[in-house]
Amino acid sequence: MTRLYEVLIGKEDNYILPFFWQRGEEEDVLREEMKRIHESGIRAVCVEARPHPDYLGPKWWHDIDIIMEEARIREMKVWVLDDDHFPTGRAAGKIKDAPIELRRSFLSERHIDALGPAPNASFIVEYPKEPYLAHLGTRETIAIIARKRDSKSGELIGEPIDLTAMLTDGVLYWAVPEGYWRIFILIKSDKGGSKTQEDYLNPLVAESTRVLIDTVYEAFYNRYREDFGKTLAGFFSDEPGFYNDSNEYDFESSVGKKEVALPWSKDVPEQLRKVLGEDYILQLPLLWHDQGNNTPPIRYHYMNIVSSLYGENFTTQIGDWCRKHGVEYIGHVIEDNNVHARLGAGAGHYFRALGGQDMSGIDIVLWQMAPGYDEFSFKWWFAGESDSEFFNYGLGKMASSLAHHDSKKKGRTMAEVFGAYGWVEGLKLMKWITDHMLVRGVNYFVPHSFSAREFPDPDCPPHLYARGKNPQFRYYKYLNHYTNRLSHLLSGGTHIASAAVLYHAEAEWSGKSMYFHKPVKELLRRQIDCDVLPLDLIVDSVSIEEKKLKSGNEVFDCFIIPYSEALPMQGLQKIEELAELGLPVIFIDAMPVRSSEGSDVSELLQRLEDCVNVSIIPLNSIAGHLLSNGFYELKAEGDYPFLRHYHIRHEDSDVYFFFNEHPQLPVATNIKLPVSGRVCLYNAFENRTIRVWDVPDEGVQQIPLSLAPFETIVFVSGEAVEDLVIQDEMINDQKHIEVSNSWTISTATSEQYPNFEPYMILDQLADLSRQEYLPRFSGTFRYETTLDWKQDLPLKVSLNLGEVYETAEVLINGHSAGIKISYPYRFDISDMIKKGSNTLTIEITNTLVKDQRDVFSAVAQQEPSGLIGPVRLLY
Repeated sequence: MTRLYEVLIGKEDNYILPFFWQRGEEEDVLREEMKRIHESGIRAVCVEARPHPDYLGPKWWHDIDIIMEEARIREMKVWVLDDDHFPTGRAAGKIKDAPIELRRSFLSERHIDALGPAPNASFIVEYPKEPYLAHLGTRETIAIIARKRDSKSGELIGEPIDLTAMLTDGVLYWAVPEGYWRIFILIKSDKGGSKTQEDYLNPLVAESTRVLIDTVYEAFYNRYREDFGKTLAGFFSDEPGFYNDSNEYDFESSVGKKEVALPWSKDVPEQLRKVLGEDYILQLPLLWHDQGNNTPPIRYHYMNIVSSLYGENFTTQIGDWCRKHGVEYIGHVIEDNNVHARLGAGAGHYFRALGGQDMSGIDIVLWQMAPGYDEFSFKWWFAGESDSEFFNYGLGKMASSLAHHDSKKKGRTMAEVFGAYGWVEGLKLMKWITDHMLVRGVNYFVPHSFSAREFPDPDCPPHLYARGKNPQFRYYKYLNHYTNRLSHLLSGGTHIASAAVLYHAEAEWSGKSMYFHKPVKELLRRQIDCDVLPLDLIVDSVSIEEKKLKSGNEVFDCFIIPYSEALPMQGLQKIEELAELGLPVIFIDAMPVRSSEGSDVSELLQRLEDCVNVSIIPLNSIAGHLLSNGFYELKAEGDYPFLRHYHIRHEDSDVYFFFNEHPQLPVATNIKLPVSGRVCLYNAFENRTIRVWDVPDEGVQQIPLSLAPFETIVFVSGEAVEDLVIQDEMINDQKHIEVSNSWTISTATSEQYPNFEPYMILDQLADLSRQEYLPRFSGTFRYETTLDWKQDLPLKVSLNLGEVYETAEVLINGHSAGIKISYPYRFDISDMIKKGSNTLTIEITNTLVKDQRDVFSAVAQQEPSGLIGPVRLLY
């Protein structure tokens, strides 16, 4: 059975697993929420303590038993967030009193400046053990290193001097030579970094991660082992990371940032010794301080080591445990504003950090992304300005690329969505966020969230049911059915893209660099799709096939390398090999000038520069370069930078998904598609084919594409549509009649619906949230009028509502013509309208923000309420 046929008959799988927050509510409330989740078209939940008052205690297990029972009855899956509160890493409090070797460990430095000659100088190195210094934790001085400073610039010069042996009873006795000197004191401590994560595990230490497994994972296995791999699907880690910066969410916390403690473990010095030699410790001060070309190698090696240890000892260990026990492991780290390749709240390297998981994962919450803001920053609720380029052009592509090229993930990418946007967020914005993810290859969704707390719950609204207070909940199932259809259609095949772009982590650790999403942006704005590949994959797994780059089942025309001052030696060697085998390799702006390790690669770089398959292209010319060289799959007439597409190939079909991401501007173009035979146009929201036509067997077909703001459409070609019977033909807009009648308006809150109260008669449509109308009303506005239809039937007739805020249902003569949650608000009424007098009823439901002016909505631009129009009949 083809995937298109499966979605047309309602046999698609479930791809939605919302957070279901647990705080110890009563049994009947939990059962009610499970019922509501199920009736909204969802077949899984992810249970999260938010927090629960008796986590892993009798009340906790009582509540989970109820959820598991409801899930078995309703044939739903249950996922479990793996700690007593996000972010993952507290191990339900077990780390707090664990032995010091299982606790977090940090390397920090402080320095003392000295001026010589001073033959009898001494320096206090170790602080006394006073109560007021207890926050510094258990401290151990591991080295004291002196370096000379330039007398004019103050920069570090010369060779380091090891003074560690001169420490006596906490005091350094050193005859300071002539000149300016800086004495670096390197300290290992169990304290450092974010205070909030003070009692968290050390992800660099396997035994520390094991405390989490023994405490949470084993407890679930002991109780529900018969459900593992059946009702209990797996576990979810939420935002684990290093958290080594005192500012918990400092996204600029790169190695080299002064006065920041660095993640440490017993394995880090051993691995540094292997790559830097026995005197590695003399170079450690350069993790914080600069000394020209001596600095990048130590920083690169350090980041390479800690990011690898994180992946091995945290994610892979948990993932292996899950797979051994028949369940799966999913989740995400903090990716925000490029921290995915850094320390702080990050985990050092996105691809390594999620390598052990069974799905790739990200989140989009807290207004990290807003329609129309793909370049300019958007004022983020609590963390300042967002990097809109990253969130729009980096986040989703990074995540889906990992899923495409890690076989254990089976092409699955999860996104946690909708959370903490406030009640200003309704189904229209939720659909935009969903489409934004789908068109980048994300195909599993964790809506944030179902909260069983009494309304209003101030914790990160909107809440999808909100104890019955969310007026849009009754329409939420339409979004979920749409999401499941498209996720099913866009899963299980091979992603087709033209270019591979190098992930920038190693380049950033090594010197000046360009974010990978800079060239991705240039490509996507010209409808050239790509994947993002980490250097580990390039070095270990790719091959060349007919002068194209092959990774797993995916094949790319070219390999793009964002500007990198330096790259690791193995990477440069592999890039040369690929280029010599015929792969077009494109360096953005300039070639690297050195290796990350500091070794001499001048001859290698010269060979690369001389290779006929290597190009150096300015960033703003990269898309044009690919187009002129035929490195693209489809082409749109005109300039439509907000038109996105995603192509997946199944055995029997090719699926092309198009999305107009712009909130205001339409798309009207022709697309040259590399298809032949029959082509089907599929509307996923209405679950119907709206056109099927035959394409000459010429390999490329020009197809008209017209999309309203926020609108999506799917093209399907191949064997799957050969015998497809058209379900409904598109309506061509030949003529229109504007409905300029007066309207009788009544209202109903979510609890009153469908019992309406009369409000007023309105001669001209207007924003009903204006001060003179109903500025605090949240619920449904019912508009009623009469249509006098004089045309002969049958005709293809549609009703276009124009501007709507925001969910709409249309009824003609008492019969529903359907639901719309986003543009275009257009309804086919051909089978309902009759000649003569017709009753027209339009129900418009806004969001709860008019009634609930929450702080999360305070950063957002509010929309009007109700029907603005103009309302037109098209025939």
